[in-house]
Amino acid sequence: MSRYDHGLVLGKFYPPHTGHHHLIRTAEAGCERLTVLVCHATVESIPMATRMAWLQEAHPNARVIGTVDDVHMDLGDEAIWNAHMAIFKAAVPERVDAVFTSESYGEELARRFGAVHIEVDQDRGAFPISGTKVRADPAGNWDYLEGPVRAGLALRVVALGAESTGTTTLAEALAGHYRRRGGVWSHTRCVGEYGRTLSEEKLRALRVERPEATWNEVRFASEEFPLIAKRQNELEEQAAREGGPVLFCDTDGFATTVWHERYMGGRNPEIEEIADEIGHDLYLLTDHEGVLFEDDGLRADEHLRPWMTERFEAELKRTGRRYRKVEGPPERRLEQAVEAVEALIAGAWQLTKPLPEYR
Repeated sequence: MSRYDHGLVLGKFYPPHTGHHHLIRTAEAGCERLTVLVCHATVESIPMATRMAWLQEAHPNARVIGTVDDVHMDLGDEAIWNAHMAIFKAAVPERVDAVFTSESYGEELARRFGAVHIEVDQDRGAFPISGTKVRADPAGNWDYLEGPVRAGLALRVVALGAESTGTTTLAEALAGHYRRRGGVWSHTRCVGEYGRTLSEEKLRALRVERPEATWNEVRFASEEFPLIAKRQNELEEQAAREGGPVLFCDTDGFATTVWHERYMGGRNPEIEEIADEIGHDLYLLTDHEGVLFEDDGLRADEHLRPWMTERFEAELKRTGRRYRKVEGPPERRLEQAVEAVEALIAGAWQLTKPLPEYR
């Protein structure tokens, strides 16, 4: 294949899948520079900026731009073609030397750009997938999605609660439950609690100086909590890119806001900003009732558990987060949690149809 100066790939990328990525990577290999144009119709439920961010992360060497195109498609109508081309050329006014597509209309599209057409896997032999299939069943087509899109579409479920109320047990049990489904669900991940990891490190450091040191002697500073929330977000984002359709998290940045209250006696707006950087679909609040307090060397103040449960629930309600309070013995809590997650899955991924073609 000849190497061209400026190549163009355009499409809805609603959402991007492996076929799109193959097309873009083929174009990148054949061009000195590549523009990827995301054509967004306002009826579509995944924002244009979101799709652009997904593509830019996957293809950092390409220039990814977007445009709104609310013109219906009719390959036999010259006026419709002209309307689309006006939008495309306004977004990409510079010369285009090669247009790369996997579509039947690619030759005509390239001609109207005054460019060469490079056809890539039009029969979908290499990647038997389409945006229509993904929209109809994202979970069933999860293997055709790359990291950024998985992270964007994964349902995120957080277990949170007071000390020694079984959040870790529940989050790990849920991940195991869904992994046993097999297929794409075998990739289900559970994100651990970074705050606990840091706590263990602080206690170990203290014991280097004084081996007899206990958890009650460990101290936190307010400025450490935003760092905890930020690191928790980073771990979650990494797991979401590698995992399955549902991601389970043992705490999150939102929970960290309440833990700051517990240890520092007040709120910290910086943590709240970090917490809001990632959206979560469901919270599972583990009740303190009926669960014995177990001191594992990193816990204290059993008497504060009722207050913590109350604060978590109050903040969940105040901020309008979807949640389910789970109660009873561990097996019953798991049943309640699975019920809540199944309800979440049943109502998820309701992606609107794109503009229909004129017939």
